[in-house]
This record gives sequence, structure tokens and C-alpha cells, in this order.
Amino acid sequence: MKTEPQESAGGNKIARRSFLRYAGVGAASVGLLSTAACHKDHGIGPSGTDIGVGDIGILNYAYALEQLEAAFYTQVILSPYSGMSSTELSYLTSIRDHEILHRNFLKAAIGSTAMINLTTDFSSINFSSRASVLGAAKTFEDLGVMAYNGAAYLFKDPNYLILASKIVSVEARHAALIRDLINPGSFAGSDVVASNGLNNSLTIAQVLPMANTYLKIKVSASNFGYVAY
Repeated sequence: MKTEPQESAGGNKIARRSFLRYAGVGAASVGLLSTAACHKDHGIGPSGTDIGVGDIGILNYAYALEQLEAAFYTQVILSPYSGMSSTELSYLTSIRDHEILHRNFLKAAIGSTAMINLTTDFSSINFSSRASVLGAAKTFEDLGVMAYNGAAYLFKDPNYLILASKIVSVEARHAALIRDLINPGSFAGSDVVASNGLNNSLTIAQVLPMANTYLKIKVSASNFGYVAY
């Protein structure tokens, strides 16, 4: 069984400048992120946290979703469902590793304005059941792809859009794989891919209520039209 990637793969041990250079972001954007890191744009209330404003807010939004996915797949691998095949274990471990890297990537990129580490609530998921686990995985992956698609246009800096496109393309691969594990050949169902061949999208205000179902500390986006607390 593969072990969880070390935090140094994309965490605080890698300088934000080097990390963004690895991702293909120019020096100007590194400077913008460093400047933004000097200003706390999001707050923590008694029962929730806000993603903040502007491009940093959108990055925090993505970071919240990646935290959720990374925590879910980590639990899946820690307690494999009954009858999990070696192939499924390999697939789900690879997805876990990707989600951890996505989470760490965004945390390193955002720096000191990154939102808090979120506490998950997976009490509605039966981790011993294949149907429950893959059903939840389908929800998370489809939600993630539609979330990136629905928020990408809000970025002011095109370099952040490049970062988001690199992540969402991997998330779409995950979504297709999970769908095929549940029902072979369903990788591009009409519920996610419209008749024009484009993947559906959801707004921040549509995504966060669904994501908050699995979070103890709720995430708001007051500057983008959604308050959870």
C-alpha cells in the first residue's frame, strides 16, 4: 500500500516562489500573492470561516474543496471498504495522492492568507460500504469539477486561471474514473456533460451548501453571495 505523500511535497517546506515557478506562474503573480499575503481578507466566526475577497478568495474556495477531498480519500485508504480490489485500492490511492498535492499546492500558493484547516464530518458516509464510498466520491469529484468551472471566470489574474485549469483537468479525470467504477461507460453522463459537449458548472453559492454538509466549521463566501452562518 502506498503511503501518504509527505507535507514537504507541496507544503510549507517549499518556498511559495519556487512552488509557483514549478507550476508555471510568472514572477508578477508571485509578487501579487506575496502582497496579498500581508492582508487577512477572511475572518473566522464562532461557527464558520469566510474565503475572503478577490483572487485570494477564489483560491481559498478551491483550497477548502481540496481539503475536503484530501480528507475523504485519506479516510478511504485508512479504512478500505469491504471487498476493495487491488485495482480499486491503487486507483483510490492515486486519487488521494493527487488531492493531497492539490491541497498542499494551494496552501503554499496562498501563504499566510490561506484559510484555516477545516474539520470534516463524514458521519453520513459508510466507509465499509463500496456503494457509499464511491457514491460520496462521485459527489465530491463532480462537485469539484463544476465548482472550478463555475468560479474560474472570477479570477482577475490570468495566471490563477492557468493554475485552476491544471487542477480541474485532473479532477475531471478523477470524476470519470469514479463514475466508471460505479457504472462502466458512464464517465460523461448527461447529468454532468451538457448536450453541447461542455461540462456543467455551479456557482460558489450553489457549491458551498453541499460542501458544508461534510464540514463541521462551515465555509462562507460573503463577498460572492453566500453566507453559511
